[in-house]
Amino acid sequence: MTEAVAEKLDLDHLRQWIGKTTEASDIVTAHLVKGLRATLFQDIGEPKTGDAAPWTTHWCLAQPVFPMSMLGPDGHPTRGGFLPPVPLPRRMWAGGELEFFDALRVGDDSKRTSRITDVTIKTGSTGVLCFVSVEHIITTPRGMAIRERQDLVYRDMGGAAPAAKAPPPAPVAKHREIRVSDPVLLFRYSALTFNGHRIHYDRDYVTKVEGYPGLVFHGPLQAALIVEFAAKLHGGKPPKKFSYRGLQPLFEGSEFSVNANDTAAGMELWTANAQGQPTMKGTATW
Repeated sequence: MTEAVAEKLDLDHLRQWIGKTTEASDIVTAHLVKGLRATLFQDIGEPKTGDAAPWTTHWCLAQPVFPMSMLGPDGHPTRGGFLPPVPLPRRMWAGGELEFFDALRVGDDSKRTSRITDVTIKTGSTGVLCFVSVEHIITTPRGMAIRERQDLVYRDMGGAAPAAKAPPPAPVAKHREIRVSDPVLLFRYSALTFNGHRIHYDRDYVTKVEGYPGLVFHGPLQAALIVEFAAKLHGGKPPKKFSYRGLQPLFEGSEFSVNANDTAAGMELWTANAQGQPTMKGTATW
């Protein structure tokens, strides 16, 4: 099956998308900031012009909007356009890197300039994987606010990754916050990011079509919680650079934790499921 999947992946064709760019703009509104603060377990307050927004507010801004007729069976837009038309059905947010230069603030006119930087194919435990890397530059009238590398992964429908024979001991965290992966939390983040991916809100689809045991927690929501935790532990100052990658899915309906340990260079941070096993790991430096 892996060979058959590999045959329909024309890497030379997909790599023709490298260098493709697009731009989009949006305004940071007080209502958006209130909604995101609530979703990230922060004090909601009454944000006013000039107040700082959460550090990953850019993931809610200028999201692509397509008519219903242009959506695929998974709720994502049909393939092609800015992103290469990878002929694999599952698309997930694998990880990335963020550099913070300035806060986005209520009332800011923001612009995102995006560029495809790489397309590669690898073989993993779940079969053939296609990785697409995208660079985003977020600017405001004050200059650059965020530089980001976003890594997307596409793979065949197949089953989820096989379980390890014996999971390693859960890491011990010096700093930890416990939360609950509630379906309403997942719905709110999908709404804030205009994300139609059905794995986050359609239980019949995610269990019967994609074979997962429940609704899947958003990768960027985990990363957002990690970034905000890192900033909270440093007096509100975000890391200069934050690199992260997903390790395994986190599902609805149970407790999860946001964790951190201090290192000589900064912090190691991770989200973990109810069993304490990491689901996303990140490294922050100041």
